[in-house]
Amino acid sequence: MMVILDMIYGVIGPWQWVIIGIVILLLFGGKKIPELMRGLGSGIKEFKDASKEDEDEKIEEKK
Repeated sequence: MMVILDMIYGVIGPWQWVIIGIVILLLFGGKKIPELMRGLGSGIKEFKDASKEDEDEKIEEKK
């Protein structure tokens, strides 16, 4: 996964990230962005919990 991130950061420079951030701010507005980030954070948390449960089930099956 780090290889993918390295490739993305290598292709997109810091000024491109600034422009992307400005475009997102213009599209969604300052009030909507925190709501989007909260939703993204809760989605990531649910994914991690589900993957941990799956790992726990695999460990129990091996016993």
